[in-house]
Amino acid sequence: MTLKLVYPSLALILWIFIVLVIVFLRRKAAFTGKQVRMADIAVSSEAYPEPARLAANNFSNQFETPVIFFALIMLAMEVGAASYIMAGLAWAFVATRVAHTLVHIGSNDLKLRSAIFAVGVVTLFGMWIGVVLAVL
Repeated sequence: MTLKLVYPSLALILWIFIVLVIVFLRRKAAFTGKQVRMADIAVSSEAYPEPARLAANNFSNQFETPVIFFALIMLAMEVGAASYIMAGLAWAFVATRVAHTLVHIGSNDLKLRSAIFAVGVVTLFGMWIGVVLAVL
């Protein structure tokens, strides 16, 4: 049943919306705290304070490796690779995205963030292998 791959996909989409809300709240706080004016960000978002920039950068990150994730989910559903292993890998990837966000908008420890990102990429590669094996 392919539904087991729909749930992690929906969870990641929800997480992306949550990150967008964080971006909004941090940008709103920058305006409210008079750290930035409209004219300051009319051309570039560089004038936002660091917390707002980190959240915005993380939001942008949600459209990088997750694009591969969503493609692999659709391919897995199409070729019959919707196994429990694939679902486990999908949930693991979602967990890495959540962890990546929490580090990115929190401590922004690049070493930890990079390690989490690498685990996510390895997870995606595992999903890719699952799809390839299903079509061979």
